[in-house]
Amino acid sequence: MTRDEKVCVIIAARNAEQTIGRAVRSALAEPDVDEVVVVDDASDDRTMAAAAAADDTTRRLDIIRFRTNRGPSAARNHAIAISRAPLIAILDADDFFFPGRFRRMLACPDWDFIADNIAFMQEADPAPQPEDFPPHPRRLGLKDFILGNISRRGAPRGELGFLKPVMRRAFLDAHDLSYREDMRLGEDYELYVRALIAGARYTVIESCGYGAVVRPDSLSGRHRTKDLEALHEAECTILATGNVPSEAAEAMRRHCRQVGQRQALRHFLDRKREGGAGAALAYAAGNPAALPAIAQGILTDKLEAARRRMRPTEPRPQEGLRYLLPAGR
Repeated sequence: MTRDEKVCVIIAARNAEQTIGRAVRSALAEPDVDEVVVVDDASDDRTMAAAAAADDTTRRLDIIRFRTNRGPSAARNHAIAISRAPLIAILDADDFFFPGRFRRMLACPDWDFIADNIAFMQEADPAPQPEDFPPHPRRLGLKDFILGNISRRGAPRGELGFLKPVMRRAFLDAHDLSYREDMRLGEDYELYVRALIAGARYTVIESCGYGAVVRPDSLSGRHRTKDLEALHEAECTILATGNVPSEAAEAMRRHCRQVGQRQALRHFLDRKREGGAGAALAYAAGNPAALPAIAQGILTDKLEAARRRMRPTEPRPQEGLRYLLPAGR
């Protein structure tokens, strides 16, 4: 690793007029960034104009607009194809970088992927600053990565698939790796799994350089049935290749089952919404293997609704930062 290697920051954006400016400014503020490529995925608002307004006149910003909505995977693949920098970093349009992010990451040697800690927050202006955790670099293997994406009941969402690593373009090219364009959920997880199977050296540091704004209407928070189907199919396809090392295969099968359970619950709820209780019960009767997942999902939803009813109605104060990696726990 040489410190003069430069980064291309890729931002796939759709209807992000309110947040894209902050994302672009945070990327351009990093001295290690040589390119920022924004792909406006057929927005209905002024996302493209807001991104352009954040330009710093250094000629590092490139903005492309899709005429039709193609999804984040297609937007990222296109940006990777037209960019040049040897290192690639993904930034979601409603998130931002904390100052000095890449300096800390690029100081670590011998990696193909490197990710830092993520600070999750409610919307805040200005954003709170993260704690100064020491890097403590460690290598992340395939089994531990997959296990780190299996949800735990009662715990906040914190899957390792949320990590936003810097990726070495040469590794992606050598192994013909790109995002699956039929996926709009879990596309990062699926790409990282294939990279790890291909032998990627994936380093993780506990220093925090990525700020993620938690929104109830974000794409990652909306699990549509067809999105879960695509994720489940993609993971089954990987398992079917026989390339998954035995020590990781069971973890992947477990994760695949969990996705399948979520998919079954979504199917049940879709039938209820479209055809009423009778249609939903008919689906459940025809899919007895899905009954435990459906029952557990309904119970969880009802308990959460009851908790919301019991909470005080006055506004709650702004919550502090929540960190993905152990340093912040």
